Amino acid sequence: MTVQPTIFPRVGYSILSYLMFINTVLSVFNNLLVIGVMLKNMHFLNAMNVIILSLAVSDLMIATCGSAIVTITNYEGSFFLGNAFCIFQGFAMLISYFLGLVSLCTLTLLAYERYNIVCKPMAGFKLNVCRSCQGLVLVWLYCLFWAVAPLLGWSSEERSWTNYSYLIAYTLMCFILPTAVIIYCYSNVLVSMRKGGKKCLEDNEHAVRMVLAMIVSFFICWLPYTAISVVVVVNPEIYIPPLVATMPMYFAKTSPVYNPIIYFLTNKQVFPRVLSGNPVLWSIHPS
Repeated sequence: MTVQPTIFPRVGYSILSYLMFINTVLSVFNNLLVIGVMLKNMHFLNAMNVIILSLAVSDLMIATCGSAIVTITNYEGSFFLGNAFCIFQGFAMLISYFLGLVSLCTLTLLAYERYNIVCKPMAGFKLNVCRSCQGLVLVWLYCLFWAVAPLLGWSSEERSWTNYSYLIAYTLMCFILPTAVIIYCYSNVLVSMRKGGKKCLEDNEHAVRMVLAMIVSFFICWLPYTAISVVVVVNPEIYIPPLVATMPMYFAKTSPVYNPIIYFLTNKQVFPRVLSGNPVLWSIHPS
């Protein structure tokens, strides 16, 4: 009998499966909570929260499409579900790849709109639900283009200029550019708050913590993935151990856990009212 080579010892797969299970459960719960609260209370759907709702939908689909099967196969230490599920997993991973890019670009859109509101108040007043929806349509179409391009012949498994050109363009437009926009926008938000003086910082202490949490969580989730992508583009011949190559993917899969907490559930105007069972919030009427 041929023994399949493994990246981890058996206990490593079990630990990874357990962590992925917790990640999947928290991702599904947190994002369902966000979606449920917003749909139950349509007055929450302002210009910014429409973007957060879209983020919650894409993150929920990442958890259900990509993380669930990975959890099961990691527990077994190999793929054991047969050819049909292998094809399904390939399709699910493609969808997960697309949705991960949607999540990243939606975070970029959020950063840009927050920058407009704080640093360019006159532009911020123009923000409305219609503009947010237009931005989201552009985000989903943009991500769809990059996800579909390899299926149309741009990029391949071979080491050719066509493949490298796609990797270079993808890395620049889908990782480097969004990262640069997010850093620029949130850095300027923090600078604007500091310029407002000590009182401004004290009044916006919660907002400052939120911004810092957004930046830190973004780097935890996406910097390893971006770094590996850049290394592969710069030196396509480099050997990357399978463990090093796969771990950034797992870091990226933790973003659906953080996003709803940071961007919605820590909102002082939302979550305390949810916990208190506010009749207006939950539309609970005495029988």
